[in-house]
Amino acid sequence: MSAKESLGLEYWLQWQVAVCALIFIIPTTVALRLINRQRKDTEYPTKSTDLWLSPLLPMSFLLFQTVSSFGFFDFFFYTQWTFALVGVYFALGTIISARGCWLYTRNPLSRRGEIEKFLKTAAQENSSNGASSDQRLGFWENCMQIIYQTSAGAVMLTDIVFWCLLLPFMTGENFKLTLLIGCMHSVNAIFLLLDSVLNNLQFTWFGITYFVLWSCCYIVFQWTLHACCLNWWPYPFLELNTPWAPLWYLGLAVVHIPCYGIYALLIKAKGRLFSRMFPQAFLSGRIAMEKKHT
Repeated sequence: MSAKESLGLEYWLQWQVAVCALIFIIPTTVALRLINRQRKDTEYPTKSTDLWLSPLLPMSFLLFQTVSSFGFFDFFFYTQWTFALVGVYFALGTIISARGCWLYTRNPLSRRGEIEKFLKTAAQENSSNGASSDQRLGFWENCMQIIYQTSAGAVMLTDIVFWCLLLPFMTGENFKLTLLIGCMHSVNAIFLLLDSVLNNLQFTWFGITYFVLWSCCYIVFQWTLHACCLNWWPYPFLELNTPWAPLWYLGLAVVHIPCYGIYALLIKAKGRLFSRMFPQAFLSGRIAMEKKHT
């Protein structure tokens, strides 16, 4: 059977298919419920000034080179999904930062004292009313926050699976390491980590819900393609025609936790390091955060 032929009905009626479906349906349901509940609660306030101008051109160039070499067929892989997502994050960061710089230049330096006085008065009034004095993010800023946390886990998953699983055990005639492939599985994490050093975005464990949804969307995408027109899997461990499939899918689901946790530890280490290097700045930030929640 050729790669373009769809898989038969018998393939989808195997017992392991139902088990694998439950493995990613249950986390998806839980994630959606948590997100819906979080919308009703008070979110951590983030200011637009916490966003940082992110590099975009190098990521765009690598993605263009990959599509030029392999075509849009390359987007069958989770790597390209994640790489494109990181590119979107950088693009949003660039646009939002440019907008922030433009708004900043509209305020003459001579009026800065009046503006600070006005903001201080507004902060005191909001504090007395129990409201947060920080500017809430708009739609695109919130999208950037979500994409940032999703990308953090996704780049860790992509690079760990590639360097620790695919490259050592599945290298052969159909798969060889090239400079372009190596860059695609390293530059994404490097750029995002560098951006994390410079930005001040919130990074909480709640963000893993978006990471889980992202991976589940990829699984649904793959299953839909294979139900319609394909029988070739881009990753062998996604193959369902084996009794080991549930274990592979369960392992992939569980590995999301350490992948996200690794990035969370890096962000925590950054906070501790910077608090020692710039104690006054972090002390004022902590005092401001405590006032917001009192």
